[in-house]
Amino acid sequence: MDIDEPTPDANSPTDLMLDAPEEHIVEPNGAESDDVAIIDPDAMDTDELRRADDFEAMKSFVLPPLSEEPRILDDQVNTWTIEGWRTLNKKEHGPTFEAGGSPWRILLFPYGNNVDQCSIYLEHGFPSNSVPDDWSCCVQFSLVLWNPDAPTNFWHHTAHHRFTKEESDWGFTRFLEVRKMFNLPWEGSDRPLVENDRAKITAYVRVVEDETGVLWHNFNNYDSKKETGFVGLKNQGATCYLNSLLQSLYFTNAFRKAIYKIPTEEDSGLSNSAYTLQRLFYQLQTSSQAVGTNELTKSFGWETRHIFEQQDVQELSRKLMEHMEAKMKGTEYEKVLPQMFSGKIKTYISCINVPYESSRIEDFWDVQLNVSGNKELLESFQDYINVEKLDGENQYYAGEEYKLQDANKGVIFQSFPDVLHLQLKRFEYDIQRDTMMKINDRYEFPEEFDAALYLDKDVDKSESWEYQLHGVLVHSGDLNAGHYYAFLKPNKDGWWYKYDDDKVTKATKREVLEDNFGGPFRAPNGQIRTMAQKKTPIMRPNSAYMLVYIRKSKLDDILTPVTEQDTPEHLHRRFDEENAAREARRKEREEQHLYLGVKVISEKTFGEYGGVDMTCFEPTSEKDPGAPQYYRMLRTATMQELVEKVAADLEKDPRHVRLWIMVNRQNKTIRPDQPVMDLRPTVEDTFSRAAAHRDQSLRVWAEVAEDIDADGEAVWPTYQGQSNGVIVKNDLILLFLKCFDAESQTLKGIGHTYISKEKKVEELLPVIMKKMEWEKLASDEKIQLWEEIKPNMIEGLKAKQTLKAAELQDGDIIVVQKIHERKSRLGGLGDSKASEEPSKPLDRFEEPRDYYEFLMNKKQVHFRPHPQKCDPEQHKSFELVLNTKINYDRMSEKVAAELGVPATHIRFYTVNATSGNPRTAVKRGTQMQTLHSILFPSQYSQLNMNQRNDCLFFEVLDISLAELDTKKGIKVTLLSEGLTKEDAYEILVSKSGQVEDLIEGLVKKAKIPSEEEGGKIRLYETSNHKWFRDLERDYPVISINDYTSLIAERIPKEELEAKDQTFYISVLHFQNEPSRLHGVPFRFLLKEGEKFSDTKKRLEKRTGFKGKSFEKIKFAVVRRGQFSKPQYLNDDDILWEVAASEDDYLGLDHVDRSRSLRNGVGDLFLRG
Repeated sequence: MDIDEPTPDANSPTDLMLDAPEEHIVEPNGAESDDVAIIDPDAMDTDELRRADDFEAMKSFVLPPLSEEPRILDDQVNTWTIEGWRTLNKKEHGPTFEAGGSPWRILLFPYGNNVDQCSIYLEHGFPSNSVPDDWSCCVQFSLVLWNPDAPTNFWHHTAHHRFTKEESDWGFTRFLEVRKMFNLPWEGSDRPLVENDRAKITAYVRVVEDETGVLWHNFNNYDSKKETGFVGLKNQGATCYLNSLLQSLYFTNAFRKAIYKIPTEEDSGLSNSAYTLQRLFYQLQTSSQAVGTNELTKSFGWETRHIFEQQDVQELSRKLMEHMEAKMKGTEYEKVLPQMFSGKIKTYISCINVPYESSRIEDFWDVQLNVSGNKELLESFQDYINVEKLDGENQYYAGEEYKLQDANKGVIFQSFPDVLHLQLKRFEYDIQRDTMMKINDRYEFPEEFDAALYLDKDVDKSESWEYQLHGVLVHSGDLNAGHYYAFLKPNKDGWWYKYDDDKVTKATKREVLEDNFGGPFRAPNGQIRTMAQKKTPIMRPNSAYMLVYIRKSKLDDILTPVTEQDTPEHLHRRFDEENAAREARRKEREEQHLYLGVKVISEKTFGEYGGVDMTCFEPTSEKDPGAPQYYRMLRTATMQELVEKVAADLEKDPRHVRLWIMVNRQNKTIRPDQPVMDLRPTVEDTFSRAAAHRDQSLRVWAEVAEDIDADGEAVWPTYQGQSNGVIVKNDLILLFLKCFDAESQTLKGIGHTYISKEKKVEELLPVIMKKMEWEKLASDEKIQLWEEIKPNMIEGLKAKQTLKAAELQDGDIIVVQKIHERKSRLGGLGDSKASEEPSKPLDRFEEPRDYYEFLMNKKQVHFRPHPQKCDPEQHKSFELVLNTKINYDRMSEKVAAELGVPATHIRFYTVNATSGNPRTAVKRGTQMQTLHSILFPSQYSQLNMNQRNDCLFFEVLDISLAELDTKKGIKVTLLSEGLTKEDAYEILVSKSGQVEDLIEGLVKKAKIPSEEEGGKIRLYETSNHKWFRDLERDYPVISINDYTSLIAERIPKEELEAKDQTFYISVLHFQNEPSRLHGVPFRFLLKEGEKFSDTKKRLEKRTGFKGKSFEKIKFAVVRRGQFSKPQYLNDDDILWEVAASEDDYLGLDHVDRSRSLRNGVGDLFLRG
């Protein structure tokens, strides 16, 4: 094979001709270029030319150190002397030699393997068909072609490869152009490379240890479970970050046990994320293949767009912990997760010269450590607890007693959790580029470290605080595109494993540590690799992003074995049931070709069916009583066996049941054709003989005999078999009867009958009266008969006409209608006079032909409350079967009747087929507008192609649609409980109205106390999460900006009472960086001389944040400058003085828990 270019998908010489460039890739310094190192003799030291017969010197030259640094098991050098080069065959083998306990030989194509260059390979020397099945050998090798009479003339290539039974050879299809081999001179020498048809080829073979079993593995047919005992997780699209975290938590065995303890037996639905996480962990324990995370992400409430958006591992970890902790509330295990993952940290300001300290202790679930400016983990910890000295102009105010004092400010750990999650801050904001950037600096972390150095001096240290590395979560790539995977150590002692989505492999310590320190690539000799042209270091794309350490004294508790008994019993049962069902489906699929489906219409299903023909053979989503009965029969089963099965379900004697074959007529109806009288053929033979069938199943009608002879045999009206075996067909025809009831607007089957073709239509009346159980008709009642020829052809029958003249035949359908004489259009049987009738709505039908037309145009439409404009608790979703010919007003009437609201107060919206969200409002048009034109717009375009044609959203308005045209809809967010509760409303205000009118409309819509009762309300605009302006009450609503957000709130009492209304500061929310704004901004009243500790009390009341939610907020003054850093505030600061400029903001630094769109996808959230 040609590996002149280091392509990972290169193959063996059996591939023959390969597409590859003619030019060689030459490394001037002779270093290895990924898989291949190609050495140019021109680049050699000309003062002392190397000699190909100096094998030791050549070995060190052609076999450079490997980046993986595997242990060398054996080095062998073997030389093949070739005489008579021009007389060689197309393909030649060198002598066999041994290296690393396996036989090897050189494979030579002297004139090229379908190329114009000499091709040379190394292959194993096992005899044909005797290669061990599981044999593999990792080899670094070099092939040197040289002149035995001029050893300084040589050419070589180097590669490494994992040789297996399947990949038995590896080498160089384009080793050297044939013409160059015989050219004189050779590369500056006065002699050719191949001289007098003589040459030597030396193979340098270095067998190295395959410590992990996957060195240079191509992973074809790789089985993670077989090789490691563990399985991976499937990537749904961009969920590698989720997979790496889940594997880390799974192998934190105590966490797995805690998850199993969450009570889910009573709530074992797939919308419960605790239950789906239990299922995921159980599958990781028991499955032999990679496990999917679809159930888990669906229980989180994630949609497809969330699956393809990478999120932050740290944020996911925190939210998952909070979510599972909430699931454990109220159980005996509610403190398990905090005890396992949560520590305590103290933030303090301690005076140096007086006994005064201000401090607070908080819980933490992970520690974020700076990478930038630190070389290794311990430096970052020291940086984290570094003390800042407050002196000079920055002295600390220690109260009235001590005034201004020199002080130390910092943080110190009070305790560390048993499982310590360390987040390495690899992503930081770059001021120069004005964007987030990944820090690729080298940053080392140890296998073990002592955390006691970073604990408060008063902490109990009688038990060791040493920690051992358990997991390394890695990010490979940059900010915009990357991949996550994890290295984990499942047991206290033993191997590390790499969990890369669905693939699990053993890993060396070098792969876990050195390869994930980041920084530039280093050669095995320690030198930094550089780009050939620019001499700049080649940076590793992969580096550790999150580290998991376990306290050494708690290792046995955290990594405690998880047994079958630890898993919930209902999980066992559920998976046993699912596996059994899956196995049954698999067996059914495998045996599918042995079976044939049979669809059977019976008198019962015909009686329940209300559509055209005798049934609908298409599968329905729900169990339809009018659908045919389905049987799965062996193709080799006889028709007798089928009859017995059908008869058993009908609770009849098989002798009294016969089956009629259903056929497709030319008018596209499906009717019985003739009965199956010979029951000896197989089901498949009968299906094959059935004419013009378009179904993959055999379709039949099951007839039950009405007359039985003395011997218990059925007496069939027609096609009766005789004693001599002859089947007699008389003049009787089989007709099916349906009844249309105009009062109930229903159509249903009432049975079948046999009648002579010579009889008149009116002679059907006694049969009909008997089947309908009508004793006699009233004086003003008549029976009208119609023939259902096909759905759009329903013809009236004349009473005096014979059935033969009416062209009736076996399988035809007669529709019966009892009518009052005044309503008759045909005047009863044979009467063609039409009576006058009042106009009727389009969804009310007096005759079968109109009803059949409705059946052709009917459509089930789903109506849903608008998610933003309608209360789903007050108005539920529902479905209506409607005639697509009705107009907008009639549809409104039908929906209004369902909702119990005025029809004039309903507005409809079309539905986006992709997202399921509302599209545009449907405009009420002329009488020509129909439900069909609304669901299937005539202006068919790419825009309308994305519209669902079976669903509409509805909104119940406070005013009529006509009045709506005079209004302007304005979206207002009402803050009813500080900032903790946001309620969105759309208020309709007259286009000539003012903000005063908008406030009145909000009070009415939100059903809140009036301003007289609850206090004054103000409206203000915000833009990009910043306060913009207050709106005066006489401001015209028509001028309100559509591109700002409108906020409504009660004016706080302290502002109403304030004498000076000029001293306000704008407040905004951000997360870590002022550029990451979120939440609802507001204006806050400043008080001169007020300590910030008192200001915070007012802010707590103003915002409505309480308890831990408020305690987690950090407060800072944010300057308007684009790149300014926030100035964080202490309790003794005075905001009046710190915020000196009118352009300063008060910033609340806390986690963004909103779900506003970011990069087209909502922020990370977990529901369920």
